[in-house]
Amino acid sequence: MLAIIALLAAVSLPRLPTATSRPRLEAYAIEVATLLKADRNAAYGRHGPVETIIDAPARTVMSGASGRVVRVPDDVVFDALLPQRCNGRQALGNIMFLPSGMSCGGVIRLTRFGSGFDVRVNWLTGGVEIVVRDGAQAEQ
Repeated sequence: MLAIIALLAAVSLPRLPTATSRPRLEAYAIEVATLLKADRNAAYGRHGPVETIIDAPARTVMSGASGRVVRVPDDVVFDALLPQRCNGRQALGNIMFLPSGMSCGGVIRLTRFGSGFDVRVNWLTGGVEIVVRDGAQAEQ
């Protein structure tokens, strides 16, 4: 009887879904922030605007400079607060970085079970920072 239970456990355990851990959630926030910083640097270096494309329904952030994509798993809540207009035109779904170092700003929020991280882009400086939310304890 014990052998049957052990066999069933061995067969079913690999099929259990793995949830995103808090350290992995932080890693996603760092990946998104790194991609945004790279686009800011590209805009400055190219002397032209670069748009990072934020697709909240698809849970992706795509670099306008390199085409690199960060996809967030389905068990993480992905929210984005983005400007509707930037530099005199519609900016829906994008964070634009200008060659001056400025940006149109925005916030990407990654949460799981009430705690998580905000990746914030300052509109004036174009700076990118990660802010811990709701009890998640991590270095900023």
